[in-house]
Amino acid sequence: MNVAKILVVDDDVNVRFFLEEILTRDGYQVTAAESGEVALEHIAARQFDLVLLDLKMEGIGGMEVLDALRRDAPDIVVIVLTGHGSLETAVEALRHGAHDYLFKPCRAAELRKSVRDGLLKRQQDLRRRELLAELERSLVSNLEGLRAVTRDSSTPPTERSDARVLQRGQVRVDMARHMIYVGDQLLELSPTEFDILAYLIREAPRVVSPRELTREVQGHESEPWEARDIVRSHIYHIRRKVRASTGHDDLIRTVRGVGYTLGEGYIREDT
Repeated sequence: MNVAKILVVDDDVNVRFFLEEILTRDGYQVTAAESGEVALEHIAARQFDLVLLDLKMEGIGGMEVLDALRRDAPDIVVIVLTGHGSLETAVEALRHGAHDYLFKPCRAAELRKSVRDGLLKRQQDLRRRELLAELERSLVSNLEGLRAVTRDSSTPPTERSDARVLQRGQVRVDMARHMIYVGDQLLELSPTEFDILAYLIREAPRVVSPRELTREVQGHESEPWEARDIVRSHIYHIRRKVRASTGHDDLIRTVRGVGYTLGEGYIREDT
């Protein structure tokens, strides 16, 4: 059984010690950070399941860390820590995607319950996403089989070969086989991730908004905030898989407030 990895972020050494002591005793793998800057370094270097995050810190504050997490690691559950005088800020953190908030000093039982509930919600969300991905793979496989039969019966082989492959620099999309390569590395993508990345590759260098991606790739209209959350999660997973396969972090570029496009080094067409 995997041990949940928890990051504790608080500039008060006594609070950090209290949280570390309880959570370590409960069997979690706990890492502590004394500032927002150190927290972001930990998050960039390691994977966490849950973050306990103080809102009021010098330098990079809790809300900035929360925004970075929602942008770059949306699967991580965030529980914010706040003083009684900053309830309004805590509620604002919930609107930014935090799972829960706890008043400092919090009771051990209250802390344990919030952490358990947050980890359970994360597990349920991940399982739901896996089931949807399995369903998508099954549907895509069936559709590709039908398309292959149609192509074989109606399209000359030379035309199929030209139409099914899109090449941009080191990136190659094989539409017929539902494969994307960066260099000689095959990316292991879910059907939705494949469709999103293929669309960005096809449309580059144009910047594509989240609403356009949900409309053109997933076939439905979404409110701007809903489209941002949906696409952000998929982009996060695509980036992780690209990094795991190739070591590159620059395949997809975020244009803040607008959308996504390919990184500068991948936009040119091969000649």
